[in-house]
Amino acid sequence: MLKSTRLPAAIDPDWRGGGTRELTRCVRRSYRLQLMRAGQPCLLWVSGRSDPGVHALGELTAEPEERADGPVVGVRLTRLPSPVLRADLLGDPAAATAEVLRMPAGSNPSWLSRAEFAAVLARVPEGR
Repeated sequence: MLKSTRLPAAIDPDWRGGGTRELTRCVRRSYRLQLMRAGQPCLLWVSGRSDPGVHALGELTAEPEERADGPVVGVRLTRLPSPVLRADLLGDPAAATAEVLRMPAGSNPSWLSRAEFAAVLARVPEGR
């Protein structure tokens, strides 16, 4: 799970629900970067006051790489027609244990257990 404080429309004003974007996202140096591989599923979590929650689903397109201003990772993300909201996940016992819900200021990337990931996917609107 990659986190952002910016809504998808702030990342790309033309990014509409159902649209896919290939992006490079900043991540923090940690042991987690060594666990990231191209093809792994990825979620875009938007934090903040405006619709916090999962706004896009996709996959990693590359392993993290070091750049002059810090590590980054490539992703391909499809914006959801409507987000899976934080408030809804907090009310779901399978999702409520997610690191991003327990420690919102935690690491980027964050992670989900299989049960937490399944709980998010179960709430994804039809026609994603």
